[in-house]
Amino acid sequence: MEIAALLVLLAVGVLALTALAGRLGVPAPLMLIAVGIAVSYVPGIPELHLGSDVVLLGLLPPLLYATAIQSSLVDFNANRRAILLLSVGLVVVTTLGIGVIVHAVLPGVTWGSALAIGAVVSPPDAVAATAIGRRIGLPRRVVTILEGESLLNDATALVALRTAAALIVVGSENVVPWRVGLDFVWAAAGGVLVGTLGYLGVGWLRRHVTDPVLDTGMSFVVPFAAYLAAEEIKASGVIAVVVVGLLLGHRAPVLQTAQSRIAEGINWRTIAFMLENAVFLLIGLQAQWLLTDVADSPIPLLRIIGACAATLVGVLALRMAWVFLTRYALVRPGPDPDLGVTPPWTFTFVIGWAGMRGVVTLAAAFVIPAEAAHREVLLVIAFTTVAGTLFVQGLSLGWVARRLRVPPPDPMDDALARATLLQQASKAGYEALDRMEYDDPHGVRELIEQRIDQRNFAAWERLGTTEGQESPSELYARIRHEMLDAERRRVLEIRHAGKVASEVVSDVLSTLDVEESMLELAHQEHDQIREVNRTRRPRGSVCEHLEKYAVAATAEDPACQECLEEGTEWVALRQCLACGHVACCDSSPRQHATAHFRTTQHPVMESAEPGEEWRWCYVHHLAA
Repeated sequence: MEIAALLVLLAVGVLALTALAGRLGVPAPLMLIAVGIAVSYVPGIPELHLGSDVVLLGLLPPLLYATAIQSSLVDFNANRRAILLLSVGLVVVTTLGIGVIVHAVLPGVTWGSALAIGAVVSPPDAVAATAIGRRIGLPRRVVTILEGESLLNDATALVALRTAAALIVVGSENVVPWRVGLDFVWAAAGGVLVGTLGYLGVGWLRRHVTDPVLDTGMSFVVPFAAYLAAEEIKASGVIAVVVVGLLLGHRAPVLQTAQSRIAEGINWRTIAFMLENAVFLLIGLQAQWLLTDVADSPIPLLRIIGACAATLVGVLALRMAWVFLTRYALVRPGPDPDLGVTPPWTFTFVIGWAGMRGVVTLAAAFVIPAEAAHREVLLVIAFTTVAGTLFVQGLSLGWVARRLRVPPPDPMDDALARATLLQQASKAGYEALDRMEYDDPHGVRELIEQRIDQRNFAAWERLGTTEGQESPSELYARIRHEMLDAERRRVLEIRHAGKVASEVVSDVLSTLDVEESMLELAHQEHDQIREVNRTRRPRGSVCEHLEKYAVAATAEDPACQECLEEGTEWVALRQCLACGHVACCDSSPRQHATAHFRTTQHPVMESAEPGEEWRWCYVHHLAA
């Protein structure tokens, strides 16, 4: 009962503190750690010792898997060189560098123990990078590199820690260097092998399992099974979980049904939310007993404080030096697909400053053998490094990004890309429709075309962000929201009367919920676009027509003459770059800009709305 009550209190605390942090505008991870530290000193609160097995087996696999299935394998592969340099090269450099610092500051610590604590503090945390990086709105390429690094660096650090532990237990003379290299190669290769086999096995099962409940239940087993299988053959369980997660996430649109993908996504987001926030609270709860143990150490307090400070400064300095060295000596980054230009040095600085340590560092510290000299001091060094990087870097990362003018993802860009992608998808759908043979006495094709047009119009309409003017899709959403409320109330009245089977009522309510959730997502996106509406960044040339026609000056007081003559109203305006003709866009009822293209075959139009400089090619269905 005590354990159950403690888990309930932990969950309630996580939910309450996360909600409070959101209201106060404070990063939730930092508030959770601070409260955890304070609570650990409250009399009567039981000591929580976060064992390595609990974290490395109970928490790490699901957290890694939840991040991996939501990560883009395409983006991961595009940035693989930077990711590998950070997740392998930087971990090795940090292990050696911190080992030298700790051995120099604490003379009583052996080389094995010094290298062990170097391996412990070397890997930044995937949870911390994702939780803080996404909240402050870092560029997607930066977040991809940080996530990719954090997914793989744990494997490198744990292999290095295993080697350092062997130095402590058996002595340096019994450790064969070539065996260390072989262990690392096998850890990586074996992890990839187990992850790939796990993907093939689960992929085969998913082709035969269409029940969303069974599919989601199966996914809960995958990270633990992959981790255990890899560790059983002395390979890296971390790499196995990451590989199987990346592959299954990438192939999900092919292997799973739509219902299974939605159910799995929601469940894993919920699990990740609870676990990653619980992790930060648990980190803070370790403070009291760690500091109590170190108080009995024979090493002077000032020397312990110096070792903690030197380690913290060391991990910050080594990371910053490494990211700039590799950027200019090895990586030489190409153009960013979102910006169209080579990322500036400010991106590199932000990557260097986003090296927050997390629960893996604290858990790995408990793997240090009991034989290690001054083990209690090493544990405190790990704790202060975690807390220090989270507070120093976590609190200042948003400020640094703003001062360096590192741009967050632009919702206007996303809205344009979404509209373009839907337009191309619709084109492929119409081509498939034209190839079909069918009888259509009821006008089904017309209904299909109408629904596709409505979907595409709504996507284009989100690009128009005139303040104080309600667009057709916004009016539709407002009216439909009120209708859905009335429909739901009526269904609940019928349910209360008990005249319809409960299963039928639940199915109808689910249908209403799905429609309402789609309206809410569209509303949130439109609000984001209104908030950040500004001149779009040029995307570069993507086809010969867009290369030929540059952005032109918009006509003064533009108007759609066809709408004026017909007595209709437009939503937004577009301007032909071949003849300067202004007409209403595809989100407007009459779509005169498209009609102008069909009549003249002038291929490129641009937005005639204030603050918009994007162009659209009718021929290739591409935007720039």
